[in-house]
Amino acid sequence: MKLLITGDLAIIHPYDFTTQLDKSVIDLFSKSDINIVNLEAPVTESKCKILKTGPHLKSHKQSLVNVFRKLKVDVATLANNHILDYGEQGVFETISFCETNYIKTVGAGINVREAQRILYLDTEEGQVAIINIAENEWASATKKSAGANPIDIIDNAKQINEAKQSSDYVIVIVHGGHEYYSFPSPRMQKQYRFYADQGANIIVGHHTHCISGNEIYNGVPIYYSLGNFLFTKNNLNDEWYTGLVLEVDITNESVDCHIHPIRQEQESFQLSLLEGDEKNDVFERINSFSTIIADERMLDAKWNEYIDCQSRMYLNYWSPLSYVENKYINAAFRKLIGNMLNKKGASLYLNLVRCEAHRDLSEEVLKKYIKE
Repeated sequence: MKLLITGDLAIIHPYDFTTQLDKSVIDLFSKSDINIVNLEAPVTESKCKILKTGPHLKSHKQSLVNVFRKLKVDVATLANNHILDYGEQGVFETISFCETNYIKTVGAGINVREAQRILYLDTEEGQVAIINIAENEWASATKKSAGANPIDIIDNAKQINEAKQSSDYVIVIVHGGHEYYSFPSPRMQKQYRFYADQGANIIVGHHTHCISGNEIYNGVPIYYSLGNFLFTKNNLNDEWYTGLVLEVDITNESVDCHIHPIRQEQESFQLSLLEGDEKNDVFERINSFSTIIADERMLDAKWNEYIDCQSRMYLNYWSPLSYVENKYINAAFRKLIGNMLNKKGASLYLNLVRCEAHRDLSEEVLKKYIKE
């Protein structure tokens, strides 16, 4: 049995699949038994955007239908940071859209219990369980509201254990990581390996808009990021346009994985499989990423480099001046007095996010304040 798993799919503008989907991609998907994509943009008529940072995405409905049909998509993973962009209505309509088009969904629901629902697929090789989770960035479901299945180590472990007892193979698909950073953080690696220890047969990641490396941990393949699959939004970062399609072959109680590099054209978003030197270049990059991932010291060094690169931006996030929307006033204050974040204030912020008790309370208080 062959499955294909892709990274982010967001068709937010009209897309002509007859000219923009290369035959090489169509042929690859036609030869697969089950095709799984991450539907990054909700399918909805709602105009009610939630309060959040970052862009609000919405699918171009007819173009999405056409692409789904042409690629014979069977499953849409919905646990991602955009599924709630247009509120609960957006979640409901997206699930309904998929059901109408005979596409199974996993990773989102009308409440957290539904979002945590495991998808079971009956195949000739046995039953396959799919668990889909996402980092807690604006979209998480709660006991009383719709959204994505959130990362929660205890709940996730329970889901994997349940799936392991009820199926032959368990696939965990995680939406998380750091945008345009081609490595897992040490925390991510520890967490994904823990999912393997709980019984997952393969762990697959996306969200970062760039490709990453992979490793085999105790016999379990871990792919940290597949990058974008098809994302019709212009971006200055060239990493945006290269992605991976993961082929999973399940035979005789074994799981074998193969990578197919893909590329979107920057203006037309024509999608095709890479061949020749371009394909080899991607494999060389993946191998270099994987070498670093396998070496704790090298991975820590990369992480520390990334921290240094991001430090100024994140200190600005924590500055009181981040609340000043007028760019001229903001710039004037920064020129006069810097970012207004001193070490006393930084120590307070650190304790609020580092200490579990403070973080729990801070999260609930801020959520309540935003809703009011």
